[in-house]
Amino acid sequence: MSEPFPFPDLADRRVLIPGGTGGVGEGAVRAYLAAGAQVVVPSRSQEGVSRFRKLLGEAATERLHLFEHDYTSFAGAEALVTTMVDRLGGVDDVVAPIGGWWQGGRLWEIDEADWQGAFVGLATAHMAMLRAALPRMTRLGAYSIVVGESAHFPIPASGLVSMEQAALLMMHQVLAAELQDAKRAFLLELGPVATRFIEAPDPAHVTPAQIGAVAVAASASTQPGQHVLLRSRAQAEDALISLRAVR
Repeated sequence: MSEPFPFPDLADRRVLIPGGTGGVGEGAVRAYLAAGAQVVVPSRSQEGVSRFRKLLGEAATERLHLFEHDYTSFAGAEALVTTMVDRLGGVDDVVAPIGGWWQGGRLWEIDEADWQGAFVGLATAHMAMLRAALPRMTRLGAYSIVVGESAHFPIPASGLVSMEQAALLMMHQVLAAELQDAKRAFLLELGPVATRFIEAPDPAHVTPAQIGAVAVAASASTQPGQHVLLRSRAQAEDALISLRAVR
């Protein structure tokens, strides 16, 4: 971002970020904590919990609820959201940067383990979280699904990624049609992201901080759910201006 983003006050918000310990999710976690929200971040291992808390450093305030929990099944997601409602009184916002990159082989070379892990498993995790959290969300907040631009572009030897991301693209379209104006659902579509795992990122690539700022702006705005393109830093800055235009 060309200048620091002034975060809105979300001190009354309870935010769930499955996938928050990843390179993209980190930006959302930091942004919502900076905005004053209560932030729930599950990790599938205690090692992941410890590593992420250390990474956040002073940003890991008492408003961060970071703990080990496998949310990738229907039962796991239901238990996670139930626990959040019991402890915090409800759910206002969800940001779902669930998943990661996969590179295996050409479609006819993929085995069942590849299929179950890179397509079925990730699609199930998204569906399970949506099913568990959306009915409990207040009208105040927003549900943001995070996808990559690979949803539109075939990438040889990474076809399962494109297929799963395209499924999420349609998930958002169906969700928007079914919700109408009842609740707000956003789709944040990313290009290459300059995460902490990239040693020499391209200065044009969108950053996790920008993605987090856009997610916070979507939550704070009164705009209806929409498809937001974040394929570059420039697009992220445009999205922030647009989302901040109406509160």
